[in-house]
Amino acid sequence: SMPLLANAKKALRASKKKAVVNRRVKSLVKTFTDAVKKSPSKDTLAKAFSKVDKAVKKNVLHKNKAARVKSQVAKLVK
Repeated sequence: SMPLLANAKKALRASKKKAVVNRRVKSLVKTFTDAVKKSPSKDTLAKAFSKVDKAVKKNVLHKNKAARVKSQVAKLVK
């Protein structure tokens, strides 16, 4: 159902904007973690870590999930 109250309308607009930004951040995290899976190296790992940490900083990912993702991709780099 559509919001009736002005503040609810504004909240909907805001959440739509945030959803777009969050989707982009999550997508970047996935892109860079997939890059590590494709070609594991210190360089790709550092970039992936950076994206994951920034996602946590922006409250897009939970810190425990970030730790899990980082642990999983770090295993691939010998």
